[in-house]
Parts: sequence; C-alpha cells; structure tokens
Amino acid sequence: METRRNYFNLLDLMLVLFLGVAGSLFVRATANAADSAEDIKGIYGKKCAVCHGSGGAAKTAKGRKSKTKDVRLPEVQKMSDQQWYEIIVKGKGENMDSYRKELTDDQIHGLVEYMRSLTKQPPKS
Repeated sequence: METRRNYFNLLDLMLVLFLGVAGSLFVRATANAADSAEDIKGIYGKKCAVCHGSGGAAKTAKGRKSKTKDVRLPEVQKMSDQQWYEIIVKGKGENMDSYRKELTDDQIHGLVEYMRSLTKQPPKS
C-alpha cells in the first residue's frame, strides 16, 4: 500500500514538472513570436520604408524617383511569396539592392508576410 502511494506521488510530481516546463516553453515561444513581429516591422522601417514608405504606397521621394511600385497594388499582391522572396534576396533593377547578406531567411519571409499585411491597413492620410 505504501509503495503504491509513493508511486502515485511520484507520478503527481512528474506531471507537475512536465506542465511547468511545457507552460514555460509556451510563454517563451509566444514572447519570441511577438518580438519577431516587432523586429520585422523595424527591419521594414530601416530597409524598405525609405522607398516603399511606412504604409507600402511608395510615395516617398526616393520611391517616386526610382518608380517603386506600391506593394498594395493587385498586380504586386498577385506575385507569389517565392517571387517576393527572390526580389528581396537578389534585389531588383538598379534601385533595389540584395539583402541576402544582411537578412536571415526567417527575416525575409517575415518581410514578405509584413508587406502582404499592408494591404489590410487603411491608407494613411
């Protein structure tokens, strides 16, 4: 009887430890995802917004001069994620440099997702 009680106490302890570790990992993963979204927005602000503008409309001085396309246009949004990825990796024309050496794959995929999300934001006046 005593052995059986000790066995159940051990199982209870293992369950509590497992739930504690799982909860900690979940909280850490959720925090990292939120940080990543903010990091991507910051990267966009530093690397992309100079031409594309904060809302993607490309109405900046450099965007107008280089004839940068509004990323919210249907013709741009029709492009596949892979096409957007390749443009960020390789650059485009004379005005957009390659970011392959500066950004990780995850950051590039995050930028593609972020730029797609700009179509869902109301235009800034």
